[in-house]
Amino acid sequence: MVRIVIYDDNEQLRKSMQLLLLSQPGYEVVAVFEHANEVVRDIEQLHPDLVILDIDMPGRKGTEAVGLIKETDPNCLVVMHTVFEEEENLFASLCAGANGYILKKTSPERFLAYIEEVLAGGAPFSPGIAQKVLTFFQHHRPLQHDYNLTEREKQILHLLVKGYTYKAISAELSIALDTSRKHIRNIYDKLHVSCGREAVALALQHKLTS
Repeated sequence: MVRIVIYDDNEQLRKSMQLLLLSQPGYEVVAVFEHANEVVRDIEQLHPDLVILDIDMPGRKGTEAVGLIKETDPNCLVVMHTVFEEEENLFASLCAGANGYILKKTSPERFLAYIEEVLAGGAPFSPGIAQKVLTFFQHHRPLQHDYNLTEREKQILHLLVKGYTYKAISAELSIALDTSRKHIRNIYDKLHVSCGREAVALALQHKLTS
């Protein structure tokens, strides 16, 4: 059973997320909070596997809370769930250790797919977020590397940059889910990264999919 904690100051949204997650097998919402002021205590007491974290809350902001969560329990997965698309919030969250960044306008079906993706070791981004990452790296001088990626691996990396989930990649390329996972593991090995977030950032910085 996946233990989930939700932080969001919007009561209606908290309840909606809780009901949505509880409708899925294997998920247990162990607590919901309207602020993250006691986030260290919460994590120590509840031992969640996954935290869904709003950015703009009264008191401690989500961009600060994600770092405290990772310091308290490095294995706890954190997904930012927010209305904000600004580069400042995005990169503050990712640099603090967030495992995904999902906009609140995301559909319930897509939201659940992203949650499944992060639990499977992926790094989901809502559509448009990858463009924000690209904008950031345009201010840095790109390095020319090839990393010996095959054409299929480049195709899959391009879809990761666009925010596709593992299942969506499999459907798009008409390949089995296990095949997608194998290709993605090979991509991680060749890029010397450990997660999708790092792979996307490196792909954009080095223009590996252009």
